[in-house]
Amino acid sequence: MTFTFVQSSNLNLILLAAVAALAASVVAIALFNRARNRAQAQLARQNVLLDSAINNMSQGLCMFDAQNRLLVWNDRYREMYRLPASKIWPRCTIRDLLNARVEAGTFPLDPDRYEAELKTALKQGKPFRTRIELADGRTIAGVNQPIEGGGWVATHEDITDRVRAERELDRARVFLDTIVSSVPTPIVVKEMPDLRYRLVNKAAEKFFGIPAEGFLGKTSHDVFGKVSGDSIRTLDEEMIRAGHETHYDEHLFTAPNGETRIVTSSRLPIAGADGKPKYLITVVHDLTQRKRDEARISYLAQHDALTDLPNRAAFNECLEAMISLAPKSGEGFALLCVDLDRFKDVNDVFGYSTGDALIRMVAKRLELACEGAFLARLGGDEFALISPTGPQPETAETLAARLTSAMAEVFEIDGHRIDMGISVGISVYPVDGTQAAALIANADAALYRAKSEARGSVSFFKPDMDKQLRSRRALQHDLRSALANEELELYYQPIARADGQILEFEALARWHHPREGTVPPSIFIPLAEDSELINTLGEWVLRTACREAASWPRPIDVSVNLSPAQFRHGDLVAMVHSILLETGLKPSRLKLEVTEGVLIQDFSRAVSILRRLKSLGACVSMDDFGTGYSSLSYLQA
Repeated sequence: MTFTFVQSSNLNLILLAAVAALAASVVAIALFNRARNRAQAQLARQNVLLDSAINNMSQGLCMFDAQNRLLVWNDRYREMYRLPASKIWPRCTIRDLLNARVEAGTFPLDPDRYEAELKTALKQGKPFRTRIELADGRTIAGVNQPIEGGGWVATHEDITDRVRAERELDRARVFLDTIVSSVPTPIVVKEMPDLRYRLVNKAAEKFFGIPAEGFLGKTSHDVFGKVSGDSIRTLDEEMIRAGHETHYDEHLFTAPNGETRIVTSSRLPIAGADGKPKYLITVVHDLTQRKRDEARISYLAQHDALTDLPNRAAFNECLEAMISLAPKSGEGFALLCVDLDRFKDVNDVFGYSTGDALIRMVAKRLELACEGAFLARLGGDEFALISPTGPQPETAETLAARLTSAMAEVFEIDGHRIDMGISVGISVYPVDGTQAAALIANADAALYRAKSEARGSVSFFKPDMDKQLRSRRALQHDLRSALANEELELYYQPIARADGQILEFEALARWHHPREGTVPPSIFIPLAEDSELINTLGEWVLRTACREAASWPRPIDVSVNLSPAQFRHGDLVAMVHSILLETGLKPSRLKLEVTEGVLIQDFSRAVSILRRLKSLGACVSMDDFGTGYSSLSYLQA
């Protein structure tokens, strides 16, 4: 019985041990399962995090194994290339993806070439980079990076904004380069501290006479040599020490070609990223041409453009200077006014170009003959001289004789032989005046006397000449009111055959001045032409002659002279037509006499007016032909 008991106790112990072992195993399994579940949960969480990270990348991502099969991709890759989910799957090949992108219109390259170049680069262990511009305007940058053990990772980044920014920056850079290059002012940029040239615009290339390649990377000594280089370096260092913009006033600069220029320059520092001066900009202002222009303008202001002689302004200055110096020296001087004889006839017959050529030739002869005297052209055919100091009037008389002699030889211009003389009027300081105005007026009065007495003569001023000149100017003033005061009337000179038969009457104007009596036409007609009253006077003569002729009992023709001035101003044809209608005179009874002068200035216009006058029914005839310089071509016209 005892054995049996012991036997049972051992069995229980065994059973208890087995149960305990089984319980331990169950616990161990439970613990293992719990640990495994925790690991799986953690892995799942990590996978979720990894998947979230991959799919939230701004770049598209693909991972391939050694057999070029797709292992991993993210949503960004599929969205970037607009690939539907059905077109991308695990372990698809790179060619499958390329074909899908071609179908989606997001792979504009050659797939065969792309795949070949990709495999070559991966085989060499090198990254394969691409930049593709899509049809929709996006730019995608791709990097295929090989990984250890085979396979590779590809990232795709949309760099459209960056490319646009780069292009905009490039456009801005090109624009700025174009602006700087096109600025007409020379600009150069040097880099500190060795002050080597980094930029030279086109204006600087032209100014220095050196292409940009001759500057870039070099110093001023390399480009300009030691002397000029030292000067430039000194100015650069002055600006660097000053630390701010510096300006240098007008100074001379000798270019490498030896040409000397007048310039101003400005230098200013430009700071780099660290805030310290990194570049030096030099702007050069070339004043050479402006200075030349200013000198030319100053010269032209004092000289006559046609003859290059001093003009009236220079003459007045010289005369004032002589008047101020004469009392100190105690010596007198003379003023000579020179006028060409019958110069108007040359213009009328040969034209203004010939007249200008004659003026130039006369100026040369006078300049040679004056022998140091101050010679000026006052305008038209008027010249003036200030004789050197010396005994007067002998010095002036000798000078006038040389001038007259210089004109003795005939002028030949364009096949024309022109005989041209001069008249000279002289006033002497201080006998004939101590002020410029008095000397000029008195020399002018003497000239008027010389021309009225005998052309080609020399006349010294006398006190009675001043009275005559004032009288002439008073007559010119009175002529303005002569028509209104009915001081003018017409006389009719008959033109008859040898047998006495009267053919026509020529209307001749006469002026009955209330104080001076009858003033002859030889005096008041030139006054009218000088004061531009000739048009008014001419219209009055024509109207009066036509009105009176219309009242004659016999229908005898009337002849009226026309002035060249009437062809240049106003509508002469309309005026004649209006007067004929107003007075009732038959056009066939009106004869209009003209001189060659009407054809000179504008031949075509003058001939057109003459034809229109003839079309009115009036007769046109040429007057005074052969009395001066005459041209048969004008008579023929």
